[in-house]
Amino acid sequence: MDVVRILIAILLPPLGVFLQVGIGLHFWLNILLTLCGYIPGIIHAIWVIIRK
Repeated sequence: MDVVRILIAILLPPLGVFLQVGIGLHFWLNILLTLCGYIPGIIHAIWVIIRK
């Protein structure tokens, strides 16, 4: 299942984080990072998915 979440995180980083942790600090941080730049959002999303 993590492979699917990682693929979703590459396409839509906030959705990948939402599927892993729900609405919380990491979700809002990922939205901010994605708005600042797409690549930081992807890196953060993959980090959250792999970490848990």
